Amino acid sequence: MADEPGASGGGVKELLALRHIIDALNSTVGSLVAWAALGMVLVQFTVVIGRYIFGVNFIWMQESVIYLHGLVFMLGAGYTLLHDGHVRVDIWYRDASPRFRSRVDLVGGALFLLPVCILIWGFSWPYVVNSWTVLEGSMETSGIPAVFALKSLLLGFSAYSDCREFR
Repeated sequence: MADEPGASGGGVKELLALRHIIDALNSTVGSLVAWAALGMVLVQFTVVIGRYIFGVNFIWMQESVIYLHGLVFMLGAGYTLLHDGHVRVDIWYRDASPRFRSRVDLVGGALFLLPVCILIWGFSWPYVVNSWTVLEGSMETSGIPAVFALKSLLLGFSAYSDCREFR
C-alpha cells in the first residue's frame, strides 16, 4: 500500500528518480556546452588570424561563432541554474537560512522564471515553426544554411531552464 500515490511517501521515489535523470541530462548538456565555448574561442581566433594575417575570410566561420555563442548561452543557462551560478540581488539571501533560500528559490521560480519561460516559448513557437517551414538559411551566399536550427535554441532554452528550476 505504501507504493500507492496517496500513501505516505508514495511517488517520492519516482520523483527523485526523475530529478536524478534531469540532473544527469543537465550535467551532460553542460559539459558539451563547455566544449562549445572552447570551440567558439578557437574558431574566433582562427577568423582573426585568417583575416588580419593571411587576408582570407570565411563567412561560414564567422557565422559559426554566432551559432556557438547562441548554443553556449541558451543551453548553458540550465546548467548554470543547476550549480546555482546565476546572479542574484543578494541583500538577504547570502546570510539567510537554507530553508529561507529554498522558499525564495521556489517563489522566484514560480513567479518569475516559469512565466518568462512560458512567454518565451509562446512567442518563439510561431517564429521557430516559420523558420523550419522554409528551412531558413543565412542571408549570405556562403553562410550556414541552418538559421532554423539556431532559432530552435529559443525553445530549448525556455524548456530546459524551466525544467531545471522545478526538478
